[in-house]
Amino acid sequence: MMIDSHCHLDHSPLYEKLNEVINRAQLIGVKFFLTISTSLKSFEVVKTIISKYENIYGTLGIHPHEVKNHADVDKKMLVGLKDINSKIIGIGETGLDFYYQNSDKLIQQEKFKEHIETAIDLDLPIIVHSREAEMDTFNILKDFSSKNPKILMHCFTGSPKFLNKLLDLGAYISLSGIITFKNSIELQETVSSVPLDRLLVETDSPYLTPEPKRGLTNEPSFIKHTMKKLAKIKNISYDDLIVYTSNNFIKLFSLNL
Repeated sequence: MMIDSHCHLDHSPLYEKLNEVINRAQLIGVKFFLTISTSLKSFEVVKTIISKYENIYGTLGIHPHEVKNHADVDKKMLVGLKDINSKIIGIGETGLDFYYQNSDKLIQQEKFKEHIETAIDLDLPIIVHSREAEMDTFNILKDFSSKNPKILMHCFTGSPKFLNKLLDLGAYISLSGIITFKNSIELQETVSSVPLDRLLVETDSPYLTPEPKRGLTNEPSFIKHTMKKLAKIKNISYDDLIVYTSNNFIKLFSLNL
């Protein structure tokens, strides 16, 4: 039983052919999916998807690229939007992206903190995006460490030092198709040290298509290529890695699957 712990099923072209996408994933053993919200508009589509598909769960959050357009979104609003929907099981995608800086650094930091507070209040995992912002990301997470937030680092590509600091905070580490890229040798060496009980696997589809499918639109069925590469990196069997990553997802999100 594989689980795609981070995909964007509301994004084109996946959403327009969602039945086909889900069927292809199920054929190769993907049983559950977590589709990630990136804006309020995205969240509305996520709610539609999770109401239609029993095996798809969702999150609530504003991506750091989008926070400039969501200045009014605060903890009170996020808690209200979560409402009573039990299939919204995480807060995010949130965090910091200083590479593109589509939103001002200060508002990114402010909204990241609002999301963390929301996740703590709702006792849900926080799905964290961090690019070119390791120190700031860690310092903000550390400021909340006394409240024991449930942290999931999405699409980890950071340094060994950053990884160790995150692991000390109890974070789970999710890996994407980037680990299959030919130029990712350094990343492969870094993530080889992640404990098996902290690993998750994701596609981030429709983005970050793994080898050998580069050039195609990524989709959840391609997770098998990332899983196979990670099994080699960790020197365990493909089947054992599936068990570990699925159990970790179930534990982190407190699910009974």
